[in-house]
Amino acid sequence: MKLTHKQKLSMLNDGYIYVPGVIPKIMVDQAVKHINHAIGEGMPPERMTTFRAQSYCPDLQDKSPITGLYNDTPVKSLVEDLLGEGMSLPVGGGQIALRFPSLQDPTTVARPHLDGMYSPHNGVKEGTIGNFTMLVGVLLSPVRDDFAGNFTVWPGTHASYEQYFREHGAESLLGGMPPVALPEPVQTKGEPGDIFLVHYQLAHSVAANASPWPRYAIFFRVKHTEHGIDWKAPMTDIWLHWPGIREIKS
Repeated sequence: MKLTHKQKLSMLNDGYIYVPGVIPKIMVDQAVKHINHAIGEGMPPERMTTFRAQSYCPDLQDKSPITGLYNDTPVKSLVEDLLGEGMSLPVGGGQIALRFPSLQDPTTVARPHLDGMYSPHNGVKEGTIGNFTMLVGVLLSPVRDDFAGNFTVWPGTHASYEQYFREHGAESLLGGMPPVALPEPVQTKGEPGDIFLVHYQLAHSVAANASPWPRYAIFFRVKHTEHGIDWKAPMTDIWLHWPGIREIKS
């Protein structure tokens, strides 16, 4: 499975690609079944903040109903179409990201962020930036309206932050999100089995869930094989490890 030129332009300009119908229904159903089974065993209230920040059902994260959504579907080939064949590190687990209905009124979108920034509950070591190359989101439940727990993005901010980090250094992210002008956020929508390929450096967040139903999604964090050589380099050269995008820029 390959991406179209139009889809690659979406990554270049907006920082993300929406690809419908990638995951077979049987695999979506299997993942949801295992998640619901784990939820049914009970979730300690004192761990809910950590679950929201890191992953629900942590014992399930590295099991085949979750990892298979990446490793045993066209997702991996789509990633390689952007990063190069064999140029991404193995994915051994996924974040089980559930967003339960909220009674919040009015509904809001959480503040934009980049992954890998320290917070007391997300598992990132203080004083470090846990960046990576690409965020891959897999929808396991329908998201058809705004404020349904939507994965929310600020298109084009990957390039705005690239310029900021060129001027101020990648380590400036340790001081908080760069103070750049932001466009209007986009609350993404889709059906079970649809995926999002997202540049690491794109500002994103989640919208409140005012619907009656939980939102089910899995997020995989992908690293290029050369990412560990210099974690700062791809923050000031956002297509450094993306030959599939460099080819359409030239």
